[in-house]
Amino acid sequence: MTGLDNVLLKEVVVHRIGNPTRGESLQLSPHALTLNDPIVKGLLIKYFLSPFNDQECYRFTHLSDVQLNEVYQYTGAIFKDPAALLSKSQLIAQFLYGKSTHVKVKEGELYVARFDHVPFEGTEVPAIGIFKSETKETFLKVFPHGKSWEVIHEEGIDIRKLDKGCLIFDTNPDEGYKVCLVDTGAKQDTQYWVRDFLQVQPYADSYHNTHQYLDLCKDFIKNEYPEKFEVAKSDQIDLMNRSMDYFKNKEQFTETEFVEEVLFHPEVRDSFMEYKKHYENARQYEFGDGFDIHGAAVQRQQKVFKSVLKLDKNFHVYIHGRRDLIEKGYDEMTGKKYYKLFYDEEA
Repeated sequence: MTGLDNVLLKEVVVHRIGNPTRGESLQLSPHALTLNDPIVKGLLIKYFLSPFNDQECYRFTHLSDVQLNEVYQYTGAIFKDPAALLSKSQLIAQFLYGKSTHVKVKEGELYVARFDHVPFEGTEVPAIGIFKSETKETFLKVFPHGKSWEVIHEEGIDIRKLDKGCLIFDTNPDEGYKVCLVDTGAKQDTQYWVRDFLQVQPYADSYHNTHQYLDLCKDFIKNEYPEKFEVAKSDQIDLMNRSMDYFKNKEQFTETEFVEEVLFHPEVRDSFMEYKKHYENARQYEFGDGFDIHGAAVQRQQKVFKSVLKLDKNFHVYIHGRRDLIEKGYDEMTGKKYYKLFYDEEA
């Protein structure tokens, strides 16, 4: 998130959240932080808000009624009465503590903060942030000792990396608010934050549809495609490139068109559509037959669509297109595999 110059950090409460299955405690603070130092305020604003992508929005949900979502209720009460931040933050901490039972959930500090003038969708709105810091870094501190110097080590928080975060904007309350997320942990280990604690689902907008469909393509090509079909790594990269090129060159996504233009073989198409069903069921997310393609989502996914063919530790071949100009073979004399590349000019 950028454009944070006008953001006001109104109040912050910090609690200590352990893992109850390891006998770690919940330590609730009776007071908000004292924030008299403007430099500390500025650092906290940057630490809390910079990691968020405000184009990727979620909303609070519940199996029966969003009104039964605990975090939705607590944050809604703070929006209505800012003086309730301390008491509601304690309830939020107690609720998270009860969800922190997975063996890989780490102990850490939970921050509940209230902001004003946060830039969002062309305006500035109030927001509530819920953040958790789990990773501690070791720092060296140099200090004078008589006429010389001494060095000690201290543990602290790296303000360049937020482990987990949730930013709730005071907009669309009837639909579960608009929410942005940060979660740097492994998906299989930290679902407690998104699924069990926050209970959020993505807004079915053009950004999420674009981002999720490219994520689906990437997962299929990396996992299902080589398992079901005998394909070389260069074939996987070629399909990655064709998928990305479709989204880069189109303004509107149509599934039938995508399948015909990108997935050439009927067997691959059938396998992809079956994989898509499992993907949607696992995430409780349906794409529909078409949607507008969001350029920012394409750019973000392009960073993780790898087009590098790594051959042992000697060569990295970047493949950007024309799979027909790459030939794979096996040399019996050396007992090694090889790739033959055809080109016109050498740069």
